[in-house]
Amino acid sequence: MKYSIVIHKDPDSDYSITIPDLPGCYSAGETIEEAINMAQEAAECHIEGMLIDSEPIPTTTDIEKHKDDPNYKNGTWALIEVDISKLSLKSKRINITMPERLLRTVDQYAKKYGSSRSGLLSQAITEYMAAHQ
Repeated sequence: MKYSIVIHKDPDSDYSITIPDLPGCYSAGETIEEAINMAQEAAECHIEGMLIDSEPIPTTTDIEKHKDDPNYKNGTWALIEVDISKLSLKSKRINITMPERLLRTVDQYAKKYGSSRSGLLSQAITEYMAAHQ
């Protein structure tokens, strides 16, 4: 899942990052690069905690929908990628049946975007369930 982040820099301070779609999830860093990396780590920890607590994972919102919010005024926007399937939750092997054509499409999509079949299906299911709560 790609999450929008907003970066702020005040004089005499580090870069601070807010992740609007993950309320309560913030990060910071001395450089923009460090701040972005720390934001990705913070988002992964935040989401992992939500998964452990069986809380729904918030869906992502386009930057366009956030940018007019006065809380994010004068911020610089970026995206971070959070691969939910790689979080340290115990995985369980399952056996599912789906049309062969769909399976080929899933595999092609996963390969194109650097994911695995399991990772893509896990992410798709998580996003679908979050959107239909």
